[in-house]
Amino acid sequence: MYNQLMSVDPSLIDWSRAQFALTAIYHWLFVPLTLGLAVVMGIMETCYYRTKNVFWKDVAKFWQRLFGINFAMGVATGIILEFEFGTNWSNYSWFVGDIFGAPLAIEGIVAFFLESTFVAVMFFGWKKVSPGFHLASTWLTGLGATISAWWILVANAWMQYPVGCEFNPDTVRNEMTSFADVALSPFAIDKFFHTVISSWIVGAVFVVAVSSWYLIKKRDQELARASMKIGAVFGLVASVLAAFTGDLSAVKVAKVQPMKLAAMEALYDGGTGVSLTAIAAVNPFEQPDYAKGGEPPLRIGIPNGLSILATHDPRGYVPGINDILNGYVRPDGTKELSVEEKMEKGRTAINTLALYRERKAASADSNELAKLNTTLQANMPYFGYGYIKDRAELVPYIPLCFYAFRVMVGLGAYFILLFAVILFMLYRKDIQKYGYLLWIGVFSLPLAYIASEAGWIVAEMGRQPWVIQDLMPTSAAVSDISSGSVALTFFIFLALFTALLIVEINILLKQIKKGPEYTSR
Repeated sequence: MYNQLMSVDPSLIDWSRAQFALTAIYHWLFVPLTLGLAVVMGIMETCYYRTKNVFWKDVAKFWQRLFGINFAMGVATGIILEFEFGTNWSNYSWFVGDIFGAPLAIEGIVAFFLESTFVAVMFFGWKKVSPGFHLASTWLTGLGATISAWWILVANAWMQYPVGCEFNPDTVRNEMTSFADVALSPFAIDKFFHTVISSWIVGAVFVVAVSSWYLIKKRDQELARASMKIGAVFGLVASVLAAFTGDLSAVKVAKVQPMKLAAMEALYDGGTGVSLTAIAAVNPFEQPDYAKGGEPPLRIGIPNGLSILATHDPRGYVPGINDILNGYVRPDGTKELSVEEKMEKGRTAINTLALYRERKAASADSNELAKLNTTLQANMPYFGYGYIKDRAELVPYIPLCFYAFRVMVGLGAYFILLFAVILFMLYRKDIQKYGYLLWIGVFSLPLAYIASEAGWIVAEMGRQPWVIQDLMPTSAAVSDISSGSVALTFFIFLALFTALLIVEINILLKQIKKGPEYTSR
């Protein structure tokens, strides 16, 4: 592997990244709505179970129908996403398959079967099982989907914060040493809660948007008002919780991925008591000259804001891009190596691994192999740096990270305001008299998806060039296949996913126009 990875067709890397990004983006159009609607429909059926009012049964059935349409599309894209690890990222799969495969296997065996089993009961069991069992099935469907998200996010979090593993030079693989460390990583826990809660916002906005449309059309008004109340309350709680979990995630990112945080803020030179950028004129079309230091033009910052965000200390130290590249001293006195020092240690690890394999094949004595292994393990934390040819590769594309982060945060604040205003109007005013607010509710739906996708852009683009933080750059993870075949499948998937999206939107719109089926009337 170590020789093969030194010469890779750049177009293969680009097309492999593009294909995976395409699949992930389309997949994430379906997943957050699944997670959000799962809770909403559970709440509505709970209302039916407690009140025995058939109206709530009709409401629950309506939202369950929309959930089912979206659920099927999410499964289709998710399966393709997992297959791509083996087809386009075989070096990655070989290098860490023992670790990365475990949570994905559990997700497929346990969580997916859980939600698949109970989703059938939820849709077809209204007249076949007791109300209590049916209610349990509805909540277990949502729980299964959430557990699926948990294991997938555990796998993703490990890529960004690799723990609970040790490199085995005999197999040239990272092997798991502690499943608990992988599954219960603090980075994974924060990522899970922030991601799932942000998905709830998408579900809440969807409910508000559909309900707003019904009120605009003056049809199914009872259902629309009841659904909007639940959606707005649920959305407001989720939006506040998302801000809280986002703060916790920022602290973890500052500790284990400081370059991501620096790129998000366009922070070239760090320090103590660093302000949080509110506005700055970062050119969106080119990488800024961060090496000259200073700060972006026209920058307006919130005093001490970034230090508070990253360290929960107004005077906390936050390294900038140049600090990370050149090396710096942490507040606890720990010296962070310069990029050049890390690259040298990475090359030492690669060369030592090659020598170890060579000497083992030649039946070298165990003492010599043990010494080589000791050297290898000491330098292994910087293994990935050995494939870096230029320090500039270690700086993500700053404009994309900078603006995606502000889109995510800005829209998050907008949703708090939106849900609060809608609740006020529902309980204190006649919301139907404020048509503009209802139209805002309708057109807020794409904003929810933009915010959700922006969050993933920050998370994934901010950690480039790493597919596994510090251990494997993206360029070293690809399969040894032709770039032409990857490019061909990219366009096939583009056509397929676009068709699936069009089909889903069309079916959803038809179901929304059709409206609920009232058994009580």
